[in-house]
Amino acid sequence: MSEHEYEKSFAEAWADPHHTLVHPPDLDVNAVLAERYELDRPLVFTRTMLWDMEVRKARRPDLYIPVADKASVRSWGDDPTYTRISEQWLWKDMAASGLVIEKTHLNHDTRVVTFLGAAEAVDDRGETVTATTAQPLFHVEHGASGTEERPLNTWRMVSLTEKPDPELPAVFEKIMGPNLPPFLEYYIEHVLGIGFKRLP
Repeated sequence: MSEHEYEKSFAEAWADPHHTLVHPPDLDVNAVLAERYELDRPLVFTRTMLWDMEVRKARRPDLYIPVADKASVRSWGDDPTYTRISEQWLWKDMAASGLVIEKTHLNHDTRVVTFLGAAEAVDDRGETVTATTAQPLFHVEHGASGTEERPLNTWRMVSLTEKPDPELPAVFEKIMGPNLPPFLEYYIEHVLGIGFKRLP
């Protein structure tokens, strides 16, 4: 599947009126850092850093998105296209989890990573893996937009529902607070090596 086919599949799913869309506002990383954090040393978070974080997060969601992914994750294939499987908490029941299969494409030109949910896949061991049916399949798009010194973290998800589910966007509204998402905090602390504390 070419990069255009990934993006086309996401766009078609997004345009389907039966599906459920989640699209929070773009995140101005440095604005939130200035308003909500005290850092051990000065930092201007760049768009290059943001894309580096997205590339790393795409391979290791268990490290970068603990609220969404459990400890189990595996991928096969080479950049820019590979398949990722992970045990993820269910969106509407965080006490339960299920296997999620995502066909992944990194567009290094536009700095957008596209994840297409799949019902099944043949892994690098030649075995067929099957995704959970406890929730609909979903596609996700993450990006590093904006300018080099004012990067914007973009994110949108489309759940392949039979009709729009008004409860799903509300779930993400509860998850997202005034601080940076966990994946950016992880990158700042563990990759950049900068300590921080959240301001009250």
